[in-house]
Amino acid sequence: MASPTSKTTLGLEMATDPRWVNIAEKSIEFILTDHAWCEQKAATHGISMISKFSDYTEVVDIIAPIVAEEWGHFRKVLKELKKRGHELGPQRKDEYVNKLNGFIRGGDHITKQLVEYLLAFAMIEARSCERFRLLSLHVEDPELQKFYHEFMVSEAGHYKAFINLAKKYADEDYVLNRWSEYVAFEAEMVKTLAIRGDRMH
Repeated sequence: MASPTSKTTLGLEMATDPRWVNIAEKSIEFILTDHAWCEQKAATHGISMISKFSDYTEVVDIIAPIVAEEWGHFRKVLKELKKRGHELGPQRKDEYVNKLNGFIRGGDHITKQLVEYLLAFAMIEARSCERFRLLSLHVEDPELQKFYHEFMVSEAGHYKAFINLAKKYADEDYVLNRWSEYVAFEAEMVKTLAIRGDRMH
């Protein structure tokens, strides 16, 4: 799934194996389907965050428009699927997200729990952004290049928003140190995942 040597522009320790794009574009409908479900889950998780942390004003103010954008992305990917003669199909298991969720610290302090969720979301957005960048640069279809460039820019903004929001609710040094732990964990985690052309992560 990832190259063991190069870092990404978002500070991820592991860059995606370049073979992934070649595999993915051979059956682009599978990537589009998985992408659609990723956007749907991102919107759903954002709503859950607002429900759980509704007393945190900035969480509501910042995540609410992200939810709207993610739902708009879901609809946009659905439209692309239909344009290409494909349907949404069933939701797929997201091994990447499931493994990352296992790294989230529990505890009885709600603010620290909030920070953990924000950092996990930031990691997912960072990896998604990196994948979208690869697709925008290397798929042969010019329409898909533009399509994924737009998603890349959006996900980069979400990644920054989640990191900055975490810094509002915890000491910056704590956030940066914990983020470095997420980066290290993710780097080791992706080594265990197979290169799959039908998954965004």
